[in-house]
Amino acid sequence: MLKNKTIVLGVTGGIAVYKAADIVSRLKKLNANVEVVMTEGATEFVTPLTFQTLSNNVVHRKMFNEITNYDVEHISLAQKADLILIAPATANTIGKIANGIADNLLTTVVMASTAKVVFAPAMNTKMYQNPIVQSNIEKLKSLGYEFINPAKGKLACGDYGEGKMAEPVDIVDYVISSFKEKDLIGRKIVVTAGPTIEPLDPVRYMTNHSSGKMGYSIAKEALDRGAEVVLISGSTCLEPPKGVELVRVKTTEDMLNAVGKYFATCDVLIKSAAPVDYRPESVSSSKIKKNKDTDELTIKYVKNPDIAAHFGKFKKNQIMVGFAAETENLLQYAEAKLKEKNFDFIVANDVSKVGAGFNVDTNIISIIDNKGETTNYPIMDKAQVARIILDKVKKLLDYKG
Repeated sequence: MLKNKTIVLGVTGGIAVYKAADIVSRLKKLNANVEVVMTEGATEFVTPLTFQTLSNNVVHRKMFNEITNYDVEHISLAQKADLILIAPATANTIGKIANGIADNLLTTVVMASTAKVVFAPAMNTKMYQNPIVQSNIEKLKSLGYEFINPAKGKLACGDYGEGKMAEPVDIVDYVISSFKEKDLIGRKIVVTAGPTIEPLDPVRYMTNHSSGKMGYSIAKEALDRGAEVVLISGSTCLEPPKGVELVRVKTTEDMLNAVGKYFATCDVLIKSAAPVDYRPESVSSSKIKKNKDTDELTIKYVKNPDIAAHFGKFKKNQIMVGFAAETENLLQYAEAKLKEKNFDFIVANDVSKVGAGFNVDTNIISIIDNKGETTNYPIMDKAQVARIILDKVKKLLDYKG
């Protein structure tokens, strides 16, 4: 994902240095080349050997090492960087860079580089809220530098508040997003995800095995590419992407109403949720008790509204993308669904296949468009599937103008 990208990671002196090791590990797993620059303060917390082992590169520390070739260190790092990430970023380093001070290798690299610079601050709450620190942050933001806001929580000093460095997974997600083309800016995309539930009584309900992973991956990809994203989600255990407008729903009717709130103003509706097709005709107000006189329980079900078909009738310029999760006759059923619900294209997958079912991180899909063309794809992770879907959406948006 980050192949051929060089990330210069500036590590400054704070207790959150231990998290920077995890950042290096995650970036390397994404095939990035990671060059670590440590301040002297940082080496008091974690040895350079740790970062050297994780990055498979020599750790850069001193401005005035003996010159063994004409590759001047701070200039070469500045030139090769596709992105400079400073994590943790202390108040001291933020202040130096904000005021043009270049008195160590890291600050000199930043001054000499034209690459994007991203700070992940980490410090005591009172220090972070200090007007001088906030003024320095605002000054840097006005100059185009970017910041990943710290979290609130219990700090190493024992205080509770803002100043805790963002988690490595969120920092790496930000880095990934930085390299994505913002080709969906100005577009509003509504994504439905996860299962709906239909109550039987105050204790029980019926649902399905949908985890929401596909829809959440689509929402994140759309957000990374600059879209305004509304994520309408059934019950899942997933953390929603930071920056989406999250709407939580329970029943299929709840989901219908939520989509209705946004449909008229959206550019794209991606129906990746798995709403329950039927609901009990009546919901018991008390727990349904076991009947000792019979081995059977009969419940009458009625059909739920078909969300996709409903909005397919009323769409104007919106692009609608559907999903067909089947266990047999995959393409036949998907083609019928495509026409019945007026989708622009449909993503079909056989959930009986290993690696393509619910609650896994991969998928095996076929995409059928409204011209009858079918494209088959090999097994891939759901983030890759999301990119393919949104690439196709982008082409349709460009065509419609």
